[in-house]
Amino acid sequence: MASEETCANPLLLGWVKEWVDVARERNSKGVTTYKNAYNALKACPITFKHPSQLQQLKGFGPKLCDRLTEKLEKHCQENGLPMPKRPRQSRVQGLNNENEDDDDAQARPAKKPRKQKAYVPTLRSGAYALIIGLITIGEDAPVGMTKARLIEAAQPHCDSSFTAPSDPTRFYTAWNSMKTLLEKDLVYERGRPLRRYALTDEGWEVARRIQQTADLTPAELAAQERRRVSRETAPENPSALPPARSPSVEIEEIEQPGQSAYANVVANGGEQTSDSVDLPNFRPIRLAPGTFTVRLVLDVREVRAKTDRDYMQKELEKKGVEPIMRALELGDALWVAQCHDPHFLSRTGAEGDEVVLDWIVERKRLDDLVYSIRDGRFHEQKFRLKRSGVKNVIYIVEEMAMDMQKYEESVQSAIASTQVVNGYFLKKTQKMDDTIRYLTRMTMLLKKQYESRPLLVIPTDVLTTRNYLPLLEHLREKEPTTGHYVSYQAFASMASKSDLMTLRDIYLKMLMCSKQVTGEKALEIQKRWKTPHEFVKGYEKCGSGEEGKRKRQDLVFAHLGNLVGRRKVARTLSHKIAEVWGGV
Repeated sequence: MASEETCANPLLLGWVKEWVDVARERNSKGVTTYKNAYNALKACPITFKHPSQLQQLKGFGPKLCDRLTEKLEKHCQENGLPMPKRPRQSRVQGLNNENEDDDDAQARPAKKPRKQKAYVPTLRSGAYALIIGLITIGEDAPVGMTKARLIEAAQPHCDSSFTAPSDPTRFYTAWNSMKTLLEKDLVYERGRPLRRYALTDEGWEVARRIQQTADLTPAELAAQERRRVSRETAPENPSALPPARSPSVEIEEIEQPGQSAYANVVANGGEQTSDSVDLPNFRPIRLAPGTFTVRLVLDVREVRAKTDRDYMQKELEKKGVEPIMRALELGDALWVAQCHDPHFLSRTGAEGDEVVLDWIVERKRLDDLVYSIRDGRFHEQKFRLKRSGVKNVIYIVEEMAMDMQKYEESVQSAIASTQVVNGYFLKKTQKMDDTIRYLTRMTMLLKKQYESRPLLVIPTDVLTTRNYLPLLEHLREKEPTTGHYVSYQAFASMASKSDLMTLRDIYLKMLMCSKQVTGEKALEIQKRWKTPHEFVKGYEKCGSGEEGKRKRQDLVFAHLGNLVGRRKVARTLSHKIAEVWGGV
């Protein structure tokens, strides 16, 4: 077997090796093809004059040869070298033609390889929209897009819904096109439990073909996406916009496509890992009874089918509830107190004209619940809902006709965990019409509950993402019968920062990647070992050998095995955690 140093085509081999490494890093299915091509080229003793001649080798097709040709052309331009001419014949003398003389080889015309039809998704199909959505982050983006952000960016370019089936009796949505893109190696995914998606090199080739057809540049697509997000997330009253910021901040925000319009309303509050937080002293803003109206806010992506996108909104209006429609940062529906005077909050230390009340709804069709449990989104959403600070969380599960035998145990376990562990209220409905009736009744109930008493609002300038939850917990313990609320802009700002988590949040999510490590157990581990570094050091102090191995296995159990209830870590789970963190 020839080595890389003695290979007859070291330059070409080096490029193929790069593609092998990239495909392996992305966990791409094309790694086998690249590996076969690499091994075939490495073992071949023939020096090729042009990359097109490599089609005789295993693993090399017209597409891969064209990519190598582009690399060679660029290499020659950068180094001032002449580009070799493409030979008229596809065979190379001395390779698989030992019994042919040169004259016969010259006379015989080269066999034309079958030209594979380039893949171009149908206009406004799911695959088309997903590729358009992924273009908006740019080719050099360090990380991909989450499913939620990608759906938000792709939906305007698709005739089908990414969240609701076109046929109410089926559960296939436009998101199923992602499977096709992954199988064709046009998109790669990474990350657990929160997956992120990005275009591969082949995916960008398809994207460029789409751009040529649609005559749109990535910058234009990104600008289009920013305008759409701004329209959907802007408050209904233009005068209730957040205070203007400096031009430098505005420019920075414009350069980040897909970013929430409220992202910088609330400060982060530092990256300290300590659990102690200095709580601010403040005078709350008081909204007197009669100065506001309770209104339902509904996510614009809550649709029944592609042909009936406004069904929920229209049915609610028929029942006397006129919802505010916008793209919510968290949840599918929530309720706000909308001030009659749109300038009152801005004069007293908050933004806009809406205050978020202590009720939020997450709506799940039964099929979506199954898939969200399988891909980890279900636990991710509950984690974000807990961070929101909203006191009353309602899970609406719309049941539908589907074979549940395979998933019944996991669904029942998830439902029980949601009710018992998280303390969320779960409401089962048979169809969307039942959900609409429930939202109508809840809106009428909350209007009676809130509109007859004053509301206390926390000024936004005292809030940070770090002190928000401890402050709410302190106020609820101190004054259990009095509610304290925040403006919608402040709430959306903190919800939009879920991707900009503190080290503590990332640490907790890392712990929860281990099966059976719930949020309660992760919090107890984090209280004992403040950072991932400290946790790993704790295992290292256990020593080596059999005795050290036993100590590492029982490390978490020794400290948390005597806790009560769901915070307790059993010995078997301690061993599983040690496999990940202690190298056992």
